Amino acid sequence: MTAKAEERTFRIGEVAERAGVTTRTVRYYEERGLLGTAPGRAKGAHRLYTDADVARLQELVRLRDLLGLTLEDLVELAEAEEARAALRDRWATEPSHAERVGIVEAAIPLVQKQLDLVRARRKRLAEFERDLEEKLRSLEQRRAELGQPSSGSAR
Repeated sequence: MTAKAEERTFRIGEVAERAGVTTRTVRYYEERGLLGTAPGRAKGAHRLYTDADVARLQELVRLRDLLGLTLEDLVELAEAEEARAALRDRWATEPSHAERVGIVEAAIPLVQKQLDLVRARRKRLAEFERDLEEKLRSLEQRRAELGQPSSGSAR
């Protein structure tokens, strides 16, 4: 029996539970091309997913939550990661020096795209943090003007 034949599969409900999402989210991610199922699945047949599918969905959910990504951004990030994985696979075949140079050149804009997305999210978070800090300072000042002790000194 091959390793592929022994690979454990999961139904959509199990996948959703493992990733902490709804089955509708799993279906939607599949519809958007973020999560694939076996190409030979007949229409109406049960969706079966592998450990790799579960891991991919968990990573997508983590990125979505961590970075506050839109679905379009998530698709873009996932596509860049898939392209990088393909480049890593090519690298593993021990290509010539010239081919390795080409692989590195192809990987650079992919990583740059991902980094730009992360930096944009970080910038938005920093702006939000500054806004909240200003609101907090303003409220603490107002409290002091009202003659109330700070919460730190009330302890």
